[in-house]
Amino acid sequence: MRDAILEKTRMLPPITLEEMSGIKLMNRTDTKFVATLEQLNAFLFAVQGEYYIQQHNNKRVASYHTTYFDTADFIMYTMHHNGKKRREKIRIRTYLDSDDTFLEVKNKNNHGRTKKKRISVKDVDSIRNEYELVAPFLEKYAWYRPEEISPVIENFFSRITLVNKGKSERLTIDFDLRFHNLITDLRDKLNRVVIIELKRDGNVPSPALDIIRTLRIRKSGFSKYCIGSALTHNGLKRNNFKERLRLINKLENN
Repeated sequence: MRDAILEKTRMLPPITLEEMSGIKLMNRTDTKFVATLEQLNAFLFAVQGEYYIQQHNNKRVASYHTTYFDTADFIMYTMHHNGKKRREKIRIRTYLDSDDTFLEVKNKNNHGRTKKKRISVKDVDSIRNEYELVAPFLEKYAWYRPEEISPVIENFFSRITLVNKGKSERLTIDFDLRFHNLITDLRDKLNRVVIIELKRDGNVPSPALDIIRTLRIRKSGFSKYCIGSALTHNGLKRNNFKERLRLINKLENN
């Protein structure tokens, strides 16, 4: 199935990172969907003629490594689990194909809008080793200081990025998700589950949305940090994630 998916990516016209940087979604709305590899294969066939695919260094599937940070009592995880609309995530993400690494702070407000701030850092240990750079950044944009947080889980995944011909929406498609909990040392992976995130300018018509509905792909919230943590740390609360975990298990095993 992965070979079929890669073949479909070669059928889409490319768009460069430089061209992507000019796409500004000023009134952005984000919607996530959970699919299978088989549905992704059908989806990539159906979007032919409607979308460009991001290409960088002749690659159309990018590789990512992300490390998430939290407090000793997992405040950031707990706030998300408890349904707090205003919440924060802090992570260090490496784009493995280019070896670029960024410290990122993601804040979600009461209206569901997400703002992301980031700075370039050397590696995952920069929270400690680049204190003079990191501390002022976190003080300005985050709720926590470097000494209040530590790495708790890392993940690896592959990503396909699409842009519609009107350049009014962007799709990220994540698959081959692997988790390693740095507290429990437990590991898990999702072999068949695909996360599609649609980011569009307001409520403009979306060819992708029509295709998603036709393929009966399920709309569902999915935080890689929270789901990965729930799968690999038995000591965390997970009641409010049970429905999503059941859906993931169903897609993985059907």
